[in-house]
Amino acid sequence: MKVFVTGATGFVGSAVVSELLEAGHEVVGLARSEAAAESLSAVGAEAHAGSLEDLASLAAGADGADGVVHLAFTNVSPTTDYTTAALADAAAIRALGGALAGTERPLVVTSGSALVSVPGRAATEEDPASWGPRVVGEEAVHALVRRGVNALIVRLASSVHDGQADRRGFVPRLLSIARDKGVSAYVADGSNRWTGIHRLDAAVLFRLALEQGKPGATYHGVADEGVPLRQVAEAIGAGLGLPVASVRDDDAASHFGHLAPFVTLDDWTSSEQTKAWLGWRPEHVGLIADIEHGGYVP
Repeated sequence: MKVFVTGATGFVGSAVVSELLEAGHEVVGLARSEAAAESLSAVGAEAHAGSLEDLASLAAGADGADGVVHLAFTNVSPTTDYTTAALADAAAIRALGGALAGTERPLVVTSGSALVSVPGRAATEEDPASWGPRVVGEEAVHALVRRGVNALIVRLASSVHDGQADRRGFVPRLLSIARDKGVSAYVADGSNRWTGIHRLDAAVLFRLALEQGKPGATYHGVADEGVPLRQVAEAIGAGLGLPVASVRDDDAASHFGHLAPFVTLDDWTSSEQTKAWLGWRPEHVGLIADIEHGGYVP
């Protein structure tokens, strides 16, 4: 299968590209720079010039492929406008899906487990996205499915981790904040949770979803169903030799900056149906073990 991948040179996307190539697929990756094109060529993938904002380039890439994996999204930073980023993502999904209309070629779209919140139990694959700007991306997928497009969703865990390769994700940023502040902190009692998945397990899931996924289905890229943030802070504190402490809800923004909304997430999500439907089994270390022994802390 010839697969067009957006976000192909990113943290998760590069692992997905390698997984697809190892499984015998051809890969064409979206490249917005010469450096990105060169990195794709170096691993045996083809580069397709364009960007997330260039909808014509997205449609052209999808039109020439047997399937699409859409991973690109605006990086989280202090200046990120999440509403604008989510609307751009929805527009990209519509462009990719429009190029696949009238065919059975699959479109696998990335979303997040944190978009689903169900009081009193773990969220399942059948629960709809219920909050946050990125809901519009899932709505765009459902609209495509109603048009007959073979579109499906993979919701990734709050923390996609890999201590050997992660340099800009949530864990490295929490490590940086802890070093700067001299304390590894959590908010309130730290009982709010993050889901977690190793990026190599996520890559396998994207391949399985592409090869076996059903139109309109939602799959959960979750290995750790819910790790209390206090445990994350304790693992970071132990690794850095720093004290661990609580900060008040009112002080979360001043302590964590633009990460405050993510540090206060409560994400409790199951992937049992995904495992049953696709035969997916996470094999790599969990979030806490990766912080403790995976390379995040020298």
